[in-house]
Amino acid sequence: MFIKKSILSLVLLLTSIMAAEAQVKIAFEVSFKEPQAHYAEVQMNISGLAKDYVDVKMPVWTPGSYLIREFEKSVEEFKATAGGKQVKVEKVRKNTWRIFSAKAANIKINYRVYAFEISVRTPFIDDSHAFLSPTGIFMHPDGMIKSPSTVKIIPFNTWSKVSTGLEPVAGEQFTYKATDFDILYDSPIEVGNQDVFEFMAAGVRHEVAMFGGGNYDKEKLKVDMAKIVEEITAVYGENPNKHYTFIVHNFLRGGGGLEHLNSTTLGATRNAYNTETGYKGFLALVAHEYHHLWNVKRLRPVALGPFDYDNENYTTNLWVAEGFTSYYENKYMHRAGFNDDATFINDLAGAIGTVTNTPGAKYQSAASSSYDAWIIGYRPNENSKNNSISYYSKGEVIGILMDLEIINATKGAKSLDDVMKAMYLQCKTLKRGYTDAEFKAMVEKISGISFTNFWAKYVNGVDDAEYVKYFGYAGIDVATENATPGKPVSGASGQLTNNGTISVSSITRNSAAWIAGLNVNDEIISLDDVTVSDALANIRLRSPMLSLETLPVVSKKSIGDVLKFKIKRDGIEKEISLTLKENPSVRLKATINANATPAQKAVFKKWTGK
Repeated sequence: MFIKKSILSLVLLLTSIMAAEAQVKIAFEVSFKEPQAHYAEVQMNISGLAKDYVDVKMPVWTPGSYLIREFEKSVEEFKATAGGKQVKVEKVRKNTWRIFSAKAANIKINYRVYAFEISVRTPFIDDSHAFLSPTGIFMHPDGMIKSPSTVKIIPFNTWSKVSTGLEPVAGEQFTYKATDFDILYDSPIEVGNQDVFEFMAAGVRHEVAMFGGGNYDKEKLKVDMAKIVEEITAVYGENPNKHYTFIVHNFLRGGGGLEHLNSTTLGATRNAYNTETGYKGFLALVAHEYHHLWNVKRLRPVALGPFDYDNENYTTNLWVAEGFTSYYENKYMHRAGFNDDATFINDLAGAIGTVTNTPGAKYQSAASSSYDAWIIGYRPNENSKNNSISYYSKGEVIGILMDLEIINATKGAKSLDDVMKAMYLQCKTLKRGYTDAEFKAMVEKISGISFTNFWAKYVNGVDDAEYVKYFGYAGIDVATENATPGKPVSGASGQLTNNGTISVSSITRNSAAWIAGLNVNDEIISLDDVTVSDALANIRLRSPMLSLETLPVVSKKSIGDVLKFKIKRDGIEKEISLTLKENPSVRLKATINANATPAQKAVFKKWTGK
C-alpha cells in the first residue's frame, strides 16, 4: 500500500509540474534599431513562471555544425524586469543568466545581439538584411526546452519580407510559433527584401528566398530543384513536410549549407548560375541539404537528439550523416539527369582519389573523424591533412563501397537505398536515433551477408579502399596513374608575402620538405640562390597561395635532385637542402567496360537507378 501511495504521489507531483509548465507562456520580439551596426534587439517575455529566480540559457553550438561557438559572447545589455520592476540579474555560467524574479508572474528580458559573421550557421545583420540563426539569437528557460514559444519579427523600416520554416500565427503579421525550443532552434529566419518564389514537388510547397541578387533563372530553378526533390523523396517513400524553405545567400563568392528540419540555408556565388560548373554545383548543394531532411534530421545517430545545447554531443556516425549525404548528392544529380554515366562514375572515382591522396586517411578512421569533429573537423591546423581525414570524404567512400557490396551480394535486388529507407522507418517507429550496431545490423539484414570485416577495415580501420574490386562489381574499370608523372614535388606550399618571400603554410607528411625539416611559418628567401622575386618574375599567379612546384627553379628539376633553400626562421637565417621526390598522389580514371557480364550490368543498373 505504501508503494502504491508513493507512486500515486509521484504521478500527482509530475502532473502538477506539467500543468504548471503548460501555463507558462514564452514570447519573443525581435527588432532592428541599428542594423547598420549589426545588432538585433531581442525582447523575451515569460509569464506564468512564479519562482524565486529564473535561469535563461543560450545554446553554445548549433546542430549540424559540430563546434562550440560560444554564441553568448555576442550578447550585450542583458536586463530584466519582473512584475514591472527592474530586478537583479547575475551571470552564473558562460551562457546562463539568473533573473531574481521573486515569484513574479511576468518577466520581461531585453538584450542585444551583435551579428556580423557571414556563414550559414551564424547570425548576420547589416543594412540590407538580417539572417537570424536561432541558436545565436534566442534563449530558453532552464529545464523548459520542450515549452512552446512565439516569435514576432519587426523588420527594419526599409525591409518588407520574412522567410522561415516556422509556422505562422494566424492573423498576426510576421509572427510565428514553435512547439518547443528544438523546433525554434532549428528554424532560421531571413528578414529583408529577398526575392521569393515557390514551386510544388512531392506534394510539398517549397519556398525559395534569394538574398544578394544573382544571374539565376527562377523558372529553370523551379523545374530543376523540383526534380531533385522528387528523386530524394522516391528513395524514402514519403516526404515528412507540408512546406519547406530554402534560404539562399548569394555572395561574390559563396558556398556551404546547413540543414534544418523543414528548411535549409545555402551559400552560393551570385553570378555563377549561368555556368555549367556553378549551376550544377548549386543543384548538388540543394541535393545534399535536402537529403538531410531524412539523413540526420530524422534518420539520425542516437547521440544527435534530444540535444544538449550546453555541451558537445559526441557520435561516431557522422560518416553516415554527412559522408553518405555527400555520396547521395552525386546519385541524385545523376538520377535527375544532370550528370551522365561517365560524369557520375568519375566523380565518385575522384572522391576515392581524394581520400587515397590524403595522408591523414592512413592515421584516422571514419568513426574517429566523426567523434573528433568537435576538436579537429571545424578547427583544422597546418598539420590536419597529415593526421586526420574528413568524415565527409571518408564517409562518401564508405557509402560507395557499401552500396556496391550490397547490390552485388543481392544480385541487383537491393541497394544502400533500402538500408536508408529501412533505418528512417525504424527511427520513426522507435522515436529515437540509431546506434552504430543497429546500422550495421540493418546493412547485414538487407544484404544477407556479414559486414564485420568491412566495418573493421573502413569504419573503424584505416585500410585503403579496394576500389578496383568494388567498381568491378558494376563493370567499371579503374586505371591509376601518378598525378604528375615524372615531375618532382617538394611537399611544401606557402603564401607570397609583401616583401617578396614565401611564408610556408603547409608541409605534407613524408614529403621531401617534411624529411628535410622545412617548417610551417619558415620564410623562404631564395631557392638555389635564386630569390623568390626573381623566380616569380615571369609567372602570373591567380592568388598569393602557391605550391613550390609553381616556381620554374623547382619544376625544371628532376626526381632525386637536391634543392637548396635559404630561409628565415624566427628572424634567424639558415639553409636547408632537400632531395626532391616523386609525387605520391595518384589520379583515378574510371571507364565502363563494354564487355561487362550480365551480372555486372545488373549491378550497374541498380547502382545508377537507371
